[in-house]
Amino acid sequence: MDSFETDLFVIGGGSGGVRAARIAAGHGARVMIAEEYRMGGTCVIRGCVPKKLFAYASHFSHDIADAAGFGWTVPPATFDWATLIANKDKEIARLEAAYTTNVEKSGVQVIKSRAVFEDPHTLVLDGGRRVRSKYILIATGGWPSLPAIPGIEHAITSNEAFHLQSLPKSIVIVGGGYIAVEFACIFAGLGSKV
Repeated sequence: MDSFETDLFVIGGGSGGVRAARIAAGHGARVMIAEEYRMGGTCVIRGCVPKKLFAYASHFSHDIADAAGFGWTVPPATFDWATLIANKDKEIARLEAAYTTNVEKSGVQVIKSRAVFEDPHTLVLDGGRRVRSKYILIATGGWPSLPAIPGIEHAITSNEAFHLQSLPKSIVIVGGGYIAVEFACIFAGLGSKV
């Protein structure tokens, strides 16, 4: 008979992995979750949440411009990219801590590590530790990729857009999907030539 260290091992600490881990632990399962980057995953760390904060910031330029039509006298407004980035980072850190705390409170063991399959029931963690689990859930989320084309070294993905040192004076957005359109509107609203 196989001996397992855990009933469920979840690879990926995003919304899906955390929810699955918490539900399983709530039903009495021994659960571990491994996240190699930051708890919270794509949506919380590098997607929906920071993008919404950027979108809110970009809308204020339009609101300020429209205020005069509603009887408001607004002095010339200025925008500070570094303040936006710092406040975004603070909110993301708060949410990451909440994700970690909530999953730990449900009895799940959080492992800050990459987990790689050795066989159908064994995972190898950073440092060589092996964990045997009856079930393994892969909940690693997504990551944008750049095509291998000339000049690609000058391009960034939406992930890097959240960590630019300064607001670009101009930017070209490639693509017409919702993420591209949202970032085009964000950068235009913040004053970049898009």
